[in-house]
Amino acid sequence: MKVGVPKEVRANERRVALVPESVSKLTAADMEVIVQEGAGLSAHYSDEAYRNAGATVVSSASAVYESADILVKVQRPTFGGEDEPPETAMLRSGEVLIGLLQPLYHPAMAKGLAEMGVTSFSMDAIPRIARAQSMDALSSMSSIAGYKAAIMAAEALGIYLPMMVTAAGTTPPAKGLVLGAGVAGLQAIATSRRMGAVVSAFDVRPVVKEQVESLGATFIQEAIHTEDIEDEGGYAKQLNEEAQNLEQDLIHKHAQAADFIIATAAIPGQPAPKLVTAAMVRDMRPGAVIVDLAAETGGNCELTKPGETVVQNGVTILGPLDVPSSVPVVSSQMYSRNMLTLLQHLVRDGELTLDWEDAITKDCCITYGGEVIHAPTLGLLSGSG
Repeated sequence: MKVGVPKEVRANERRVALVPESVSKLTAADMEVIVQEGAGLSAHYSDEAYRNAGATVVSSASAVYESADILVKVQRPTFGGEDEPPETAMLRSGEVLIGLLQPLYHPAMAKGLAEMGVTSFSMDAIPRIARAQSMDALSSMSSIAGYKAAIMAAEALGIYLPMMVTAAGTTPPAKGLVLGAGVAGLQAIATSRRMGAVVSAFDVRPVVKEQVESLGATFIQEAIHTEDIEDEGGYAKQLNEEAQNLEQDLIHKHAQAADFIIATAAIPGQPAPKLVTAAMVRDMRPGAVIVDLAAETGGNCELTKPGETVVQNGVTILGPLDVPSSVPVVSSQMYSRNMLTLLQHLVRDGELTLDWEDAITKDCCITYGGEVIHAPTLGLLSGSG
């Protein structure tokens, strides 16, 4: 079984799907690994490090695609356009593709892969169950994004995060508000608290209160009464109109006191919920900062511009994209470990072994046998999702 690692081609992507440490474990298990020259350089992994781990380093992406049985990537493959080479033109029928494919946001891509006869698995579709934790790339990358969001907020603020006692006087700690207490939100809380900020957090799911408080933050207590607010994967569902209005009133009140807001709320397969309105921004303190981690799916703030930094009424709004890629060494290491564990799950005795009764295989397989078999993606393609 040959595993191929092409260099990522999407703009500003610095991660690599497998690092040398993981490659050595695959080669020790009698799997051949083929790596494109320079694939790991943006994450500070040299071609020589891959050779020392037992990989074969080749000069071009086409050489990887032509040789590999399984292609492992970070980003979904390009279909051409946007000044990027069409990676899909190099895919072969019967080849296996694994990456962060995001089929719920790109169902047409899934349909295209099926038509090409590619068997695909999406790392962001790994089920959030105990035995799949070591494969859960979405959680790994979200944790890094939450950490980096706190750093971004500290850098953009014109004040200290911690309380500082100096000969020139004492400055109070910054007040932060984190919206969404999933993996990214909890890490944003933890990092902000380590830097000395006073943090409050909001989430529609009361079950996260204990986790928020264990990190030293205040959980906003006012309840938004609604039923069935969490799906099977632990994500918050879209609220009804009445609950959304209560939610916005609550956030508005706390936003006025915040020096910074880190917004992390997401609903799989849907645009990011708008939690911070233009009216809220107008009422925030001059110099306040919003870091919108949901920018890639439209943003939690009404004024967010994906990939840009804008200033409105003295409030700086950051809409960063591909945040984990800005910490390429650690994000590559973590993603590689997730990928390695999934490969070990799917490949047995040198052969791809697919057990459709297994929840991990069933949930993260997007295309197989020329068809889209991922139920949520099928729903979108049929218009019922």
